[in-house]
Amino acid sequence: MFKLPRLQVVLAAVMLSLPLAGCGAINAVPTMEQQAKAAWSEVQNQYQRRADLIPNLVETVKGYAQQEQETLTQVIEARAKATQVQVDASTVTDPAKFKQFQDAQNNLSGALSRLLVSVERYPDLKSNQNFLALQSQLEGTENRIAVARRDYIEAVRVFNTEITTIPGAWIAKILYPSSKPMETFAATTGSDRPPSVKF
Repeated sequence: MFKLPRLQVVLAAVMLSLPLAGCGAINAVPTMEQQAKAAWSEVQNQYQRRADLIPNLVETVKGYAQQEQETLTQVIEARAKATQVQVDASTVTDPAKFKQFQDAQNNLSGALSRLLVSVERYPDLKSNQNFLALQSQLEGTENRIAVARRDYIEAVRVFNTEITTIPGAWIAKILYPSSKPMETFAATTGSDRPPSVKF
């Protein structure tokens, strides 16, 4: 039987383990990209949930607050614009499209806030079980949106870091040239200032 010297066995083991160790690094880029895209899908899912609740909310408010027609119209228009702007997982690398999506969602959030503030003037509406259920679902959805956005931001941070640092940048450039840094959410303009409160 042929016996290899101990040093050759060790060297052979090291040489065989290098490609196996590299598999994790090689697969890191597409794995992280898919995780970020999955997180983006959850963001879209929660925004869609909010968009689906709005027609019922508007109809409920309409029955009680006819004089709020302008606010209701703003919510309906903002919802229409928000659902028209589509950014899927393949286009989150486009800053202009991403900003357009974020702006449309921010406009819808603002219109909903104005609607819910105007509802304060209608005690009958505030005690309506249908309205209370919709309001509760909407609040829960806003919380889910915040969590989904946070998870997406973290997944994008991990992915963008991987494809812009060594060795991930080299691996991405050679094996995954289509991998581009993804966009993430920015704070709404004016969110760094506390709201003014007047009594």
